[in-house]
Amino acid sequence: MMIDFKCFAAAAMILWSSWAWGQDSEVFRPDQSRLLAPPPADAIVLFDGTKTRFRSMKGEAIDWPIEDGCLVSTRSEGRVNHIVSEWHFRDADVHVEFMVSEIAEGNSGVYLHGNYELQIFNSYGVPTPTEHDEGALYGFAAPLVNAARKPGEWQVYDIRYRAPRRDASGTIVTPGSVTAWLNGQCVQRDTRFEEPRSVYHPFRYGNTPYLDKIGVGQRAKQIGPVFLQDHGSPTRFRNVWIKPLDDVGYDYHK
Repeated sequence: MMIDFKCFAAAAMILWSSWAWGQDSEVFRPDQSRLLAPPPADAIVLFDGTKTRFRSMKGEAIDWPIEDGCLVSTRSEGRVNHIVSEWHFRDADVHVEFMVSEIAEGNSGVYLHGNYELQIFNSYGVPTPTEHDEGALYGFAAPLVNAARKPGEWQVYDIRYRAPRRDASGTIVTPGSVTAWLNGQCVQRDTRFEEPRSVYHPFRYGNTPYLDKIGVGQRAKQIGPVFLQDHGSPTRFRNVWIKPLDDVGYDYHK
């Protein structure tokens, strides 16, 4: 019997990745009991209360104000006004502390690579949260539990993101994976995803030449930024950082 070793090696890699990524839900258990949570020594700090490493969707300085050490999501002249990290990564842990408002349903989100959204939404007390509620991987999976707090209270996401892998033709050969903790509870456990589903993610809705260029590189190398979403609500953000899980990340503007 002839063995196709290329196919065998590819299948073995997929099985190994599935096993290895599956361990994330067991070992990734961040301590969310303390806010502000101190970033690890090897973290890339995107916002520390004064300095920010974000750009606008045009690649320019952001126009979100900093109030009392918090970035405040703000609508500009356009329909959307997300902000984009200067640091681009492949696999990483992402930490975001936020406070939702009662205005516009507290709607915001954390866009991983601009394609996959961990939802931020005023979902406090919702008995059966859906793919549109806080803790959801928008368009893919509802949260396992409703961990949302009331508007006006500080909340925290810790997200372990594994980017999908593509072959030379651009086809996803290994799905991506997200494990996410929200306010001390696991809301996504090794959730798998492939192509983006939302028509509203930044590379499809409100995109710019700056994002078009980023999108080409992101699709080719599976390396990209994190976005904080403007969706018409003055969500407040603080203490935002990324801990890379590999050594392929870089500052897009250096």
